[in-house]
Amino acid sequence: MFIASRYHDISCGHRVVGHENKCRHLHGHNYRVHFDVTSNHTDEIGRVVDFSVIKSELCMWLEDNWDHKMLIWSSDPLLEGLQLLDNSSIVVVPFNPTAENMAKYLVEVIGPTKLSHKSLTLSKVTIEETMKCSATYYKD
Repeated sequence: MFIASRYHDISCGHRVVGHENKCRHLHGHNYRVHFDVTSNHTDEIGRVVDFSVIKSELCMWLEDNWDHKMLIWSSDPLLEGLQLLDNSSIVVVPFNPTAENMAKYLVEVIGPTKLSHKSLTLSKVTIEETMKCSATYYKD
């Protein structure tokens, strides 16, 4: 198995519904998102994929969809009020936006959508919320 890795930095906000401490409040992070793309073979010049493909397909998806946005769970009781304040910056997500759930969504939903035509797999995503704290999701 071959792995090509690239990371991308974004800034976005969220809140974690049901969190017992500060993360229950609206807040944001300068996230660093690490993508690991795998393949059973390399191309004719010996690469899993050109790193620019990871950038154009995955990093740019982050830029277009999550960067400088507020990720709010579709079941968050604050959703409706936040949409009234500034609907253009709210991204409604189908999960409580923890780093773990964000990584899982990228691997299970976005990766297959963006990479399937290239015979590549987004096998692992690590999301750093801070320099000290990260969460990883990977396919078995």
